[in-house]
Amino acid sequence: MTLKDLSNASGVSLSHLSAIERNAAKPSMDVIEAISDALSITPEWFFARRSGQGPMERAYVVRARERRNLNALYAQGEQELGYTDSLLSSSIGGSFYMGIAHYAPGSERTDETVMSFEGEQHGFLVEGELELRLGDELILLRAGDSYSHDARIPHHARNLTDKPAILIWAVSPVVIPFDVTRLNLKKLGRNPARG
Repeated sequence: MTLKDLSNASGVSLSHLSAIERNAAKPSMDVIEAISDALSITPEWFFARRSGQGPMERAYVVRARERRNLNALYAQGEQELGYTDSLLSSSIGGSFYMGIAHYAPGSERTDETVMSFEGEQHGFLVEGELELRLGDELILLRAGDSYSHDARIPHHARNLTDKPAILIWAVSPVVIPFDVTRLNLKKLGRNPARG
């Protein structure tokens, strides 16, 4: 999702969003609510409440129980996506972010959509097996295997086994999946192909 897409969906000016992104402006609660509505998440999603002894720990360490659910940001649950995603990074404000995906046994995306976006994607399979689709090629990944690829290559992973699979992934730059853009533009009565 580009800033222009978010501006169109939220009603917040492109220049104001750009200033917020550069840390040159602090958004009001009204702006946060407009952005949250456009992304179909609650405003609380932006305010990670993390425990810790000091300010550095609270700002930069993510405890397992405090991970933010990315499925809420995608506006799709485990049934639609075939997995649950959680943010491992302390924020999505940097040049890349890292997450963990849990694939239930036999899970796959219901609409068979493949992802494709500007940037790069990396993954490390911690547990289980996944079938990774890169372009027209199907690749079997086993625990300990990793991959890196240009994210413009259409890609998709699914778990066809009877055991769970856990994937650690990183994406650069930070992107909000097209599905979020499409869902929210439809909600506003706009054509997602035109933005």
